[in-house]
Amino acid sequence: MTVPDAALLALLGSRDESLRTAEDMLEADVHVRGNELTLSGTPADVAFAERVFAELITLAERGQQVSSDAVRRTVEMLADGGADDRARLGESPAEVLSLDILSRRGKTIRPKTLNQKRYVDAIDHHTIVFGIGPAGTGKTYLAMAKAVQALQTKQVNRIILTRPAVEAGERLGYLPGTLFEKIDPYLRPLYDALHDMIDPESIPKLMAAGTIEVAPLAYMRGRTLNDAFIILDEAQNTTPEQMKMFLTRLGFGSKIVVTGDVTQVDLPGGGTRSGLHVVRDILDGVDDVNFSVLTSTDVVRHRLVADIVDAYSRWDESMERPNLRSAAPRTGPPQDRRSRRR
Repeated sequence: MTVPDAALLALLGSRDESLRTAEDMLEADVHVRGNELTLSGTPADVAFAERVFAELITLAERGQQVSSDAVRRTVEMLADGGADDRARLGESPAEVLSLDILSRRGKTIRPKTLNQKRYVDAIDHHTIVFGIGPAGTGKTYLAMAKAVQALQTKQVNRIILTRPAVEAGERLGYLPGTLFEKIDPYLRPLYDALHDMIDPESIPKLMAAGTIEVAPLAYMRGRTLNDAFIILDEAQNTTPEQMKMFLTRLGFGSKIVVTGDVTQVDLPGGGTRSGLHVVRDILDGVDDVNFSVLTSTDVVRHRLVADIVDAYSRWDESMERPNLRSAAPRTGPPQDRRSRRR
């Protein structure tokens, strides 16, 4: 393969790190001399490697630095079944990894996995979107980026960010300080994301003007929110009644994104149901509502986070199996069961 001169440095990466990552992940042998890329190995391995480098070259030609992470995600997307069908739908790795949402001070926010791109596309095309997945999959961060983008392009007049003030093991009344001081730590992750996307100096002015509002979920009751981009974070900690209250705040010209992880419910009391658990059954078939599911393969934090998520999933399944066995109905004649009990 011949690599265009303008794309060669971006393809190789800093100190050839991207090339070394590709060599480690691909079965075919990779050799670079000048701008000539040579692949050797079995026909299947060479064909797969050629597809990988074709996507990476496309990324490089678009002016993007091809990082080791981009190489790894390109290989994973192409190795997954149905890659050819997704390419015809405009979901090739190059299309996924080059979708810019927001840029600030040289940093560009974009999806890094196929499911993240589908989630972002769903936000564009639906009024209410649920982003459900484990920690680190970018549910809230991408929703925040889309909210800031909508504000900057004047699709909405304000951004409203909210969270239920629920934490495992503690109640607000036991925390020191005023009500604001008690609530502020629960909302801090939303402030942190805002600082990544908007100049910190302008955030107090936008909040004072009501253009950006960060508030606990309880403050949403009784309101109708028009021309707003509304994000409910940590929605697994809502009750079904709170979820209904929140969703019915939707006004004209507004968009709602609900994010949460159904495996991390902190609601007090063992019998309290999560509103995020039941809302999919309730809203199934309702037009203009989308449910986007992200998995451990979409984790964009440290790679160990994905392994931790998978390990906990396996542990949960192993704990459920004994419970199912113990709950199975007893069989056999009644007299046999009585004799066993004796």
